[in-house]
Amino acid sequence: MLKIAYHPIYTHPLPEKHRFPMIKYELLPKQLLHEGTCTVDNFFEPEIPDSKPILAIHTEEYYKSLIELSLIPKVARKIGFPLSKELVDREIIIADGTIKASEYALQYGIAMNIAGGTHHAYTDHGEAFCLFNDQAIGARYLLEKELVKKVLIVDLDVHQGNGTAEIFKNDPSVFTFSMHGANNYPFKKEKSDLDIALSDQTNDDSYLKALKETLPKLIRDQQPDFIYYLSGVDILNTDKLGKLGCTLKGCEERDRFVLQTCFDHNIPVMCAMGGGYSPDIKIIIEAHANTFRLAQSIFF
Repeated sequence: MLKIAYHPIYTHPLPEKHRFPMIKYELLPKQLLHEGTCTVDNFFEPEIPDSKPILAIHTEEYYKSLIELSLIPKVARKIGFPLSKELVDREIIIADGTIKASEYALQYGIAMNIAGGTHHAYTDHGEAFCLFNDQAIGARYLLEKELVKKVLIVDLDVHQGNGTAEIFKNDPSVFTFSMHGANNYPFKKEKSDLDIALSDQTNDDSYLKALKETLPKLIRDQQPDFIYYLSGVDILNTDKLGKLGCTLKGCEERDRFVLQTCFDHNIPVMCAMGGGYSPDIKIIIEAHANTFRLAQSIFF
């Protein structure tokens, strides 16, 4: 059964006209239920976990400054959300959703988080709507529990996974692969184990060619026994923050190829949704919903 992490706290109140489309976390589960892609049994509700998995990735000083709401204003501004206890609880619960979804993926082959993909969070600070790095936390959790030996992170959000690259820069048990827009945030990139930087307006054919030439070779070379997939839909040509030229169909084909490749190689995969900033919320929901539809059709 496809297991999906979701909690009502994911839809966090933001100031009016804030550019982050928080409403998508409320609408996406409703759409999946409405169309019959999922039933209520597919969803599970994460909780506030023990701090140990978070502190395995993030420094105690940074963690405490968030819990105590004592971040200095300059550091807090980089996050892009008004800091509050509810926001910090939300980010911790998202991380728990990814931890639990990782365990479900080992059981069922795939599992998902309605939110997550907070790849701009570093060991000691957050930025760009990311407080804690949920997939890094999940990867370290699986490795420390000795449930897996080698993790491949496939980050296909339009923005480079700079925090993830920094976190695992000296960790050979995690291979970080980021394919992103060259001329996009973060403007100072970190060094992933493999970075593919795409030019503005890269179309479906060029995007898919680069992915199809890269992912199977990575799997052959790295021999991962678990994959984290960050399926950001900000690669769309309609995205306000994207700059790439992919269509809704191209984004769907990207997801199909990644998930089918994981299935064909019998590698468990945990998916987090990542970014999406198209002005029309219906496009964001449709693009994200495609990922769940494909997970159901390929794995179940």
